[in-house]
Amino acid sequence: MSISVGDKLPEVTMVKATAEGPEQVSSSEYFAGKKVALFSVPGAFTPTCSARHLPGYVEKAAELKAKGVDEIVGTAVNDAFVMGAWNQAAGSEDITMLADGNGDFAEATGLTMDGSGFGLGKRGQRYSMIVEDGVVKELNVEAPGDFSVSSAEHMLGQL
Repeated sequence: MSISVGDKLPEVTMVKATAEGPEQVSSSEYFAGKKVALFSVPGAFTPTCSARHLPGYVEKAAELKAKGVDEIVGTAVNDAFVMGAWNQAAGSEDITMLADGNGDFAEATGLTMDGSGFGLGKRGQRYSMIVEDGVVKELNVEAPGDFSVSSAEHMLGQL
């Protein structure tokens, strides 16, 4: 069963990509006390994720923050080094990357997908959510192969 609007985010350890290197963070502590625009992609540097998903959040970062978002967070089942490199290559300082290297967050939220047919193995689905003080306020899960409801533009309409 996947996470739903009104649910508290599960407690897992994620890894924040920083300029100083990987930093372990507790999901419950990290999302506490703030409003976060969270987006998940199947993988950093993958076609739709790099060409459309991340760029939309980079482009709309100021608008999201103007609507009360304290932080914009991207996550994927990749390690912190890959997530950090992806943010350096295509992201911005307005985006925080939280690596879910072992897929623990994807598994705990029930938002996994099987990318084995593409050589990706088990990954997180493409989705976005608005999280306030660790509680899911909006959840937008894409149908397989789609990209619309998890976009920054769609999220702006929800705020």
